[in-house]
Amino acid sequence: MRATELMVGCSINTVTKLLRDVGSACLEYQDMNLVDLPCTRIQCDEIWSFCYAKQKNVPDELKGEFGYGDVWTWTALCADTKIVPCCEIGDRSAQTASRFMHNLAERMNNRIQLTTDGHRAYLEAVDHAFGTDIDYAMLVKLYGEDPQPEKRYSPADCIGTKKKIVSGDPEKKGISTSYVERQNLTMRMSMRRFTRLTNGFSKKIENHMHAISLHFMYYNFARIHKSLRVSPAMEAGIDNHLWTTEEIADLPETLI
Repeated sequence: MRATELMVGCSINTVTKLLRDVGSACLEYQDMNLVDLPCTRIQCDEIWSFCYAKQKNVPDELKGEFGYGDVWTWTALCADTKIVPCCEIGDRSAQTASRFMHNLAERMNNRIQLTTDGHRAYLEAVDHAFGTDIDYAMLVKLYGEDPQPEKRYSPADCIGTKKKIVSGDPEKKGISTSYVERQNLTMRMSMRRFTRLTNGFSKKIENHMHAISLHFMYYNFARIHKSLRVSPAMEAGIDNHLWTTEEIADLPETLI
């Protein structure tokens, strides 16, 4: 935001207001239009970030309050159209998982095959949201011992995976989280707030949420996916043209 202020020569308050207005409009527009989706294979994952301060540095009077410390973004991605039908921003609890899965279930128009990682919060959330009308499997990663446990951001080596069928009859070759994990990289590369080891992290949770809404609006409607040659929204059949950044910026006035 400071960089934008310097580049265009306006007040940071103007940049903040634009982010807030467009972010809210993007959230509203996607909430209204990303429905009745023809997706058949969905992958889900969570990506970590933090707001205000690292969890260990949060003042005692703010500990436990959402928006200070760890923030998790839960994302769903269609393996065929590459569209992101919904996301949920919160902690890594069962309550957040439940909200996320109910939101996802309401946007599908047919039975889907769902793959998640081994996070246990998914089990009850998927059961409550979809019941028996789903083919659900977990892809559990197996890790070896970390030879350098003191090295930051270096997880132990993944030595294998285990496919665990939870309900229904999912197709085994479709049990994967590769696409949604690649989406996590897209988020870290596209949003400075997710970049590690910088001072560009979000200071306010509201701005963090607006930035994520804006990112997914651009990803779904305005960005040509390299493997599809069209936007994910066009591939899913919910839009017929590639949006421009000007159209996205005009959304607050369009929705009035």
